[in-house]
Amino acid sequence: MKTLYNFSAGPSVLPNEVLLSAQKDLVDYQGCGMSVMEMSHRSKEFDDIIVKTEELFHKVMGIPENYKVLFLQGGATQQFAAIPMNLLAKKGKADYVLTGNFATGAYKEALLFGKTISVAGSTKDENFKRIPEQKELKLDPGADYLHICENNTIIGSKWKYLPETGGVPIVSDMSSCIMSEPMDVSKYGLIYAGAQKNIAPAGLTVVIIRKDLIGDPLPGTPTMLNYKVLAENDSMKNTPPCWSIYVCKLVLEYLLEIGGIPEMHKRNEDKAKLLYDYLDSTDFYQTHVIPKDRSIMNVTFRTSAEDLDEKFAKESKAAGLANLKGHRDVGGMRASIYNAMPKAGIEALVAFMQKFEKENRK
Repeated sequence: MKTLYNFSAGPSVLPNEVLLSAQKDLVDYQGCGMSVMEMSHRSKEFDDIIVKTEELFHKVMGIPENYKVLFLQGGATQQFAAIPMNLLAKKGKADYVLTGNFATGAYKEALLFGKTISVAGSTKDENFKRIPEQKELKLDPGADYLHICENNTIIGSKWKYLPETGGVPIVSDMSSCIMSEPMDVSKYGLIYAGAQKNIAPAGLTVVIIRKDLIGDPLPGTPTMLNYKVLAENDSMKNTPPCWSIYVCKLVLEYLLEIGGIPEMHKRNEDKAKLLYDYLDSTDFYQTHVIPKDRSIMNVTFRTSAEDLDEKFAKESKAAGLANLKGHRDVGGMRASIYNAMPKAGIEALVAFMQKFEKENRK
């Protein structure tokens, strides 16, 4: 099979070891006579899978016992509505920091439900090239929560600190950075993530919520967006995304086998350093985000001209480097180098970039 490195922002690359394990059990899961894609979510076989997957989440991420892990559908985007519906019942106030497209989308959705939804900080006027500093944030000590998007997939920026909120729960969209580096879950009220970047195929959304925040939602909240109902039913009020949960279990097992999140973080830093070191060594390419706020998951860059960017995207694809074209809102190129991207993929990308620079520098 031809070697291809997939730099897609999502759905993205999965560990080859996980794909092979899933392939092995695809038709007959551990001798039960059927695929996970066929079995009832009420069966003993699947109950074992989903229970084990939640246990693995707690183990891999160090999630305290006073947090519940929910396996949901609808993507992280559906949580833009579910979060205010569930968390705004007390005061109807929330703060949002705008650092890119998804943070802005979450803010706009919250406006539909809250009495006072405030922009606590934004770098929109700088095209989101950096993360606001703590001193720039205007936080309401009486807010129900503060929302941030921890890693900005389209922009290529990452929060390197957590805001001091004075006890206001932090809600974080971690879709493109979950499990990429060690973290203290106890500092968050709620973490949510679309799984299709670091932990499973598309179709699964994970919500990690502190149990005291699971209460009575706003009147009119649909049953399938009600965290209380979903938690009481252990994510099985209706048929969950069974196959994605099963693959998520395989990914978590793989992470433990290689040394857990600390080892994955080391690998991620090595990969990102290799790419950023080259980008910083040349004036042929320019990065979008200021160095201190750069993401190690999504690297955005461009050449000096749009036609060269188009040429880069076309020729890189032909060279076996897929999905490097940047998002339309930023342009240029974007290399999404999630957990499962091997270092060999970055080495191949840098080699291509060097060749492209040599052939196109005027």
